[in-house]
Amino acid sequence: MRIVLMGPPGAGKGTQARRLSESTGMKHLSTGDMLRAEVASGSELGLLAKEFMDRGDLVPDSNIIAMIQQHIDHPAGILLDGFPRTVVQAKALDEALEQTTTPVDQVIHMSVDIDELVKRLSNRALCGDCQTPYSLESDPPSQPGICDNCGGSVAVRVDDRPEAVTHRMKVYQDLTAPVLDYYKSHGDVVEIVATGSPDEVFEKLSQTIKSGMPGVNAN
Repeated sequence: MRIVLMGPPGAGKGTQARRLSESTGMKHLSTGDMLRAEVASGSELGLLAKEFMDRGDLVPDSNIIAMIQQHIDHPAGILLDGFPRTVVQAKALDEALEQTTTPVDQVIHMSVDIDELVKRLSNRALCGDCQTPYSLESDPPSQPGICDNCGGSVAVRVDDRPEAVTHRMKVYQDLTAPVLDYYKSHGDVVEIVATGSPDEVFEKLSQTIKSGMPGVNAN
């Protein structure tokens, strides 16, 4: 099982992918989480990635592809969150999966109105230690700046600040949106309107997975 979960920054891909991973048993591969772990570790890739991420730019394809290829043969299947983000990455993923004889099974696109996305991102914060996400508007930490889960520091990510958000939206439209055209040329892309409560969006995604892959229990 190989599922690509697509959508612009702030669509809720990470939150939903974690829930889907728990319900299906598939391995959740988040390039954002993986890269932030590299940054925190101070690795060579992390130092390189930080420069791009702080500007809201995409990390070079070659680095992302090498990182993802280490996990694509997970026996329970993979749920790709934040990858591929460019057509080059999509083609590289197809080539890598050809070697495992297991192609992409589904491409699900989570669409959200741009104004709603900007609002979501501007109010999003993250614990620097355990990566617990917060909404400063609807679900803030009990004590400002302190994580309820581990006591770590909670702050708005550099790439979620207004100036970076605007840039990220342009990057998405310029580089990532064409990936949808690539997948549409190879088969159907399922569109999910990712508005409403997280539970409502999760139900939509679960039913989509079940309808496309009858053997998966997404309840």
